[in-house]
Amino acid sequence: MSSSDTALKTGPWRVVLHTQGQEIPFIMEAKEVEGATVFYLVNGEERILLDDIQQQGDSVKIGLHIFDADLIAKVEGNQLKGLFVKNDATPPYAIPFTAVHGKNNRFAESPAAASYNFDGKWEVVFDEENGNTYDAIGVFEQKDNYVTGTFLTETGDYRYLEGQVEGDQLKLSTFDGNHAYLFTATPSGDSTLQGQFYSGMTGHETWTAKRNENAQLASADTLTYLRPGYETLSFTFPNLQGEPVSLSDPKYKGKVVLVQLLGSWCPNCMDETKFLAPYYEQNKDRGLEIIGLGFERSPEFEKAAARLEKMEERFDIGYDLLVAGVSDKEAAAKALPALNHVMSFPTTIFIDRSGKVRKIHTGFSGPGTGKYYEEWVADFNKTMDELLAEK
Repeated sequence: MSSSDTALKTGPWRVVLHTQGQEIPFIMEAKEVEGATVFYLVNGEERILLDDIQQQGDSVKIGLHIFDADLIAKVEGNQLKGLFVKNDATPPYAIPFTAVHGKNNRFAESPAAASYNFDGKWEVVFDEENGNTYDAIGVFEQKDNYVTGTFLTETGDYRYLEGQVEGDQLKLSTFDGNHAYLFTATPSGDSTLQGQFYSGMTGHETWTAKRNENAQLASADTLTYLRPGYETLSFTFPNLQGEPVSLSDPKYKGKVVLVQLLGSWCPNCMDETKFLAPYYEQNKDRGLEIIGLGFERSPEFEKAAARLEKMEERFDIGYDLLVAGVSDKEAAAKALPALNHVMSFPTTIFIDRSGKVRKIHTGFSGPGTGKYYEEWVADFNKTMDELLAEK
């Protein structure tokens, strides 16, 4: 095979993950940057840079951003064939994928005209296969066949979804390097929907929705709280160099401290960190510290620290990151016994200059949620300005 057949061509690539009898499509764009090929994952307005590309002959390995995951493939001219490998899953798993160069249609190339309008706000209930249910809000924007949007839940959002309406069929997908999602739906009546949600290797849920411009979720500031008798938080965990760091250390005394429960595997945490890292640099001189408590998918310190280090470098994090435990909500709750529970990664704890916990925010509504993200930013800035102004 000649080198021209194995060169990674610039431009769009239509990638399809083959899982659960479904196709989960997404788009990658290849560009030449300073003599090297990089890719961008494309979801709606989002572009996620993939610059860890290793190629030998017709074999290529594409590191997936901050995540411990890769696309590993053979290059065959205008096609890639290979596996999406999640190294941090238990056990690790691989999903076959194919990719075709020069295509940028996520779903059908020439879809039939849309006969139903999914635009607007929907009150959603997801049904898990174990019988549990959870509430969500669906927000969709439709222009002819093209549709974008997301789902907000009490533990976070499903980030940037993109897809199409063909006839009365809705299809949305996303791939952020760690999570692969496919949502489908059809109307059942004028203002209700019946849908399916496929996630990764085995995840499957059904969902129903009804139009409701006034749909609301429980307040994210009420879901996690201190147990009776507690006003403060205390913990000691190792930093990425293995040195113990405690909330009672002199560095944090008399300062406003944000404690961020996160994981390098968590795309909502990625979105929050993308906001907090520059916020910290702009406001640390006002008496602010942030401590990121990393709950990782490996109990081994070295592996956990390496994954958090990758996140630290990618987002230029200047605040302390600690290895706090494994990515399990019960384990996180045990690590922080003052909390009633841990519902979500991320969870953000606001501590005033006297060391008292003033607010706990569960989950995160990221930039893919549009106005909900803007509302979060405004509320965050207001809370922080009030805390930082206190003596």
